[in-house]
Amino acid sequence: MSELKPPYEGLSPERILAAVESQGYLCDGRQLALNSYENRVYQVGIEEAQPLIVKFYRPQRWSDAAILEDHAFTLALAEQEIPVVPPLRDEAGNTLHEYEGFRFSLYPRRGGRGPDLESDRDLEWMGRFLGRMHLLGARQPYEHRPCLDIETFGYEPYQFLVDQRCIPAELEVAYRSVAEDVLKRVAMRFESCGTLRNIRLHGDCHRGNILWTDDGPHFVDFDDSRMGPAVQDLWMLLSGDRESMARQLSAVLRGYQQFADFDYVELHIIEALRALRLLHYSAWLARRWHDPAFPIAFPWFSGPRYWEEQILTLREQMAALDEPPLPV
Repeated sequence: MSELKPPYEGLSPERILAAVESQGYLCDGRQLALNSYENRVYQVGIEEAQPLIVKFYRPQRWSDAAILEDHAFTLALAEQEIPVVPPLRDEAGNTLHEYEGFRFSLYPRRGGRGPDLESDRDLEWMGRFLGRMHLLGARQPYEHRPCLDIETFGYEPYQFLVDQRCIPAELEVAYRSVAEDVLKRVAMRFESCGTLRNIRLHGDCHRGNILWTDDGPHFVDFDDSRMGPAVQDLWMLLSGDRESMARQLSAVLRGYQQFADFDYVELHIIEALRALRLLHYSAWLARRWHDPAFPIAFPWFSGPRYWEEQILTLREQMAALDEPPLPV
């Protein structure tokens, strides 16, 4: 993995400003790197105007067609006055640009604070917007973006970790044993639900991708948008013990069901989706380790303690998979 070429080699501050100016803007020289690892995202100052956000896409991750599907979805949501931050169009209507080998898009700057996930009022508010988002997301499928399923978020990441020998040798047997047991339980949960309806989702709807202002929440970063069951965009809003999560879920669904129907059978896969995210996250770190930003940001990943904690977390998740779904 370390022998791969760093993905953003050559993306200098001068090239970042030149890319923005290639779209007709005059930069004032100010530049701020924002918290993003999958892509590179910067706030760039513009002469006599509000700063812009420029997002440089990770090479070879998404095809142009897949990126444009994300853009089309967010633009359609914005047209329905659903609070998202879509990319800016140029005079020709284009949202995806290229400069010296780097693909990028531009966004207006939108600030905000994190949501209060302990507030039933705020959770219900987010539920209403997610219901509207899913109502539009269900109208047509993605053609170029994948589906969130056991194969892509479970079996493939697990196999990658094993094949690339990412797990310390002294912990490999323990990790493989618990991961395989978890995957069996995940498969059983999905099978018990029958055929689930897959729609276009935000895909990564955690609190860091929700910004709150006096006007309410808005959703950012649709880079992980894909097809999947609706509950994927709901469960990451939940935290705490079962009683707390049941209360939070009830608040979200009160708002959600004002605009969209919810299939309650999907409650059976909340813990399965959480387990898949754990496996996928470890493989994501391993796949990105050749990017110099990752060893700096996640130094603990290369040591045995991370894998010891993962074994413990997966064992706890296995117990959660044996519990009944959250009551609503």
